[in-house]
Amino acid sequence: MHRHVLPLIALLATTAVHGQIAFGGHPYGTRPPEKTGLPAAQRVLMPTVDAEALMAEDAARLAQGIKRPYRFGFNHATDLSLENSGTWNTMPNGDRVWRLAIQCPDAYSINFEFHEYVVPEGAMVFVYNAQNEVLGGFTAMSNGGRPTMGVGQLAGDRITVEYVEPATVQGQGHLRIGQVTHAYRDILGQEKDLGDSGNCNNNVICPEGDDWRDQIRSVAIILVNGSGYCTGQLLNNCAQDGTPYFLTANHCTQGSNVNNWVFRFNWESPVCAQNQNGPTNQTVSGASLLENSAGSDVALLQLNSTPPDNYNVYYTGWDNSAALPTSQVAIHHPSGDVKKISFDNNAATTATWQNAQCWHISNWEDGTTEGGSSGSGLWNQDKRLIGQLFGGQASCSNNVNDYYGRFDVSWALLEEHLGSCGATLDGWDPNGSTTYQYDALIQSINNVPASLCNENSISPTITLKNNGTETLTSLTIAWSVTGGQSGNADWTGSLAPGANTVHPLPGISLANGASTLTVTASLPNGQADENPSGNTRTKDILVASPGVETTVSITLDNYGSETTWQLATNTGTVVATGGPYGDFAEGDVESEVICLAEGCYELTVLDEYGDGICCDYGDGSFQVLGPWGNVLVSNNGQFEDSVTEDFCVSSTGIASHQAGSLAVSPNPTNGGLAVQVPAVLLGGTLTLYDALGQLVLRHNVSATGRTDLDLGDHAEGVYLLEGTNAGNRFQQRVVVAR
Repeated sequence: MHRHVLPLIALLATTAVHGQIAFGGHPYGTRPPEKTGLPAAQRVLMPTVDAEALMAEDAARLAQGIKRPYRFGFNHATDLSLENSGTWNTMPNGDRVWRLAIQCPDAYSINFEFHEYVVPEGAMVFVYNAQNEVLGGFTAMSNGGRPTMGVGQLAGDRITVEYVEPATVQGQGHLRIGQVTHAYRDILGQEKDLGDSGNCNNNVICPEGDDWRDQIRSVAIILVNGSGYCTGQLLNNCAQDGTPYFLTANHCTQGSNVNNWVFRFNWESPVCAQNQNGPTNQTVSGASLLENSAGSDVALLQLNSTPPDNYNVYYTGWDNSAALPTSQVAIHHPSGDVKKISFDNNAATTATWQNAQCWHISNWEDGTTEGGSSGSGLWNQDKRLIGQLFGGQASCSNNVNDYYGRFDVSWALLEEHLGSCGATLDGWDPNGSTTYQYDALIQSINNVPASLCNENSISPTITLKNNGTETLTSLTIAWSVTGGQSGNADWTGSLAPGANTVHPLPGISLANGASTLTVTASLPNGQADENPSGNTRTKDILVASPGVETTVSITLDNYGSETTWQLATNTGTVVATGGPYGDFAEGDVESEVICLAEGCYELTVLDEYGDGICCDYGDGSFQVLGPWGNVLVSNNGQFEDSVTEDFCVSSTGIASHQAGSLAVSPNPTNGGLAVQVPAVLLGGTLTLYDALGQLVLRHNVSATGRTDLDLGDHAEGVYLLEGTNAGNRFQQRVVVAR
């Protein structure tokens, strides 16, 4: 039995999805073979890899002081195509399905490159592992229509590649896998902490990163040549049009085809103190090499696809003036780890290192760089990029001597692409640009949890940013809660252009149920805000006070990967979700304990394949339990695509009696209700609550056996009938329908 405690809103637990820009769909091969009729995919076994020898080579390279791409894998050259490998099958709907399993003994993960990638309209490519983690579906647009494509990592030592080709485009697809990478390092953190970076590094989510949130969003980790990692960042251009120019180090491109690189944005730990995994699905595949030079170790790329809006990226500004900085910041992925930030509080100097013109960082005061940091940006005190990492000796144990290729030296190559607009250019945010004199922005609402259990007050703060060109000295701040309190918490101070500050709001009491906190900033320095698009932020919160501990319990069939569920209030607000689960675990019980406000709810259980969770492939079922183990609702799992069960919870603090029952009929009822009352309720009370948890009927129990209630005056809907007496408590859901 797997038991987890959730707050009022549970995170959606889904089969992990990684990879390049994907377009949905579901592979055939992750469904049970007895359902699809597909045989096992043909397997190709890669040679074994000497991990110890490779790690010894890596250590020797590190001693040379060049922060080259951080190597994690060994590349196998292959020639695996639709014509010479794998198996083809035709599905009942006419789809032709090609599948090939690739196994790398003892690999921590596998990734690969399509050296031929032609996918006609309507066809899709998927990649999945033994845990049914899926990459894809990929189409021609996943790589900007290019004829090759790199594919990111999936955990484990075996993957399956699946190509689905509709009958209307039969024979038009061409795929050839030319390289398979065996990961001999645990880069996905399956058996240890993520990455191998030193403990002096700062996760970007830590407070140290607060002043650099925009620049952090520009940085991506690069899967180079299939087997190594570098870092780079998106660059703004003078047109500020979102062209995906990307800067990294020249030495990262050596012997590598950038068209098969994979760029992963926003791979960051969600907590400060630990290296926890961040999102791995925000990736772009492939780029064109526009310029490169060893003279400043620079490479300018253009990504094959523009990062989608939901990646929330930023195009960093730059400074080509050669002016000496007063302090520097680096944002990077050391040793292929989640994103870090480092600080040098002293002015960098100029130097020549290995024949490249560089900025010299004599030592880092906070953080460091490592292999994998190669190509990462160096920002000056004005938050403008001035270079990219070439190499050096810096590490947590010897934090001195790093060298960055100078942006001003590279400018002669870059100007043709970035444009001529002066020595400096600020960054560009696709969600709002700094082009106004008065432009106040609320970046975030903080200290507001998604849910509260047995409490109903919050103490929010907001992060304000000056997106204009004039120093801000005052802002009008208005806040309100739906159906509740409202007020003002005006700000005064001095906020320079581009700077941000945290401002407290007063303590706020919330009503039970769903609420939305809305905060609006206006009248910067008493003037009209010229760009009000970022002036308002909202934060949803669900309150259960008093809260009732309620358990959703799912007994799995053999195909838990098909099972998901959603719990919502009877007004449609989703408060928790779960699944999918693992396959071939019939009888395992997955339980989620959720703190709910009193009221009525709807639990919907879905089966992706449309055959329920009982009975051909295992005896699955589900139920909802109250805080004392009382069954609020149950279902035998016999449905098709989905089934919805209604139930109500009450905060009445009386323990449930396990003997006897409270039976009602007919249910649903159009008015008359016969209630079978157990003897232990003699002298007690029957109470009826509506969907809002409000008492709508009370009846004293003067005799046991049958008691008749008249609900003819009550509106249609779901009610909770409760019987209580001397520490005994019974509940039954009642539906009034006419």
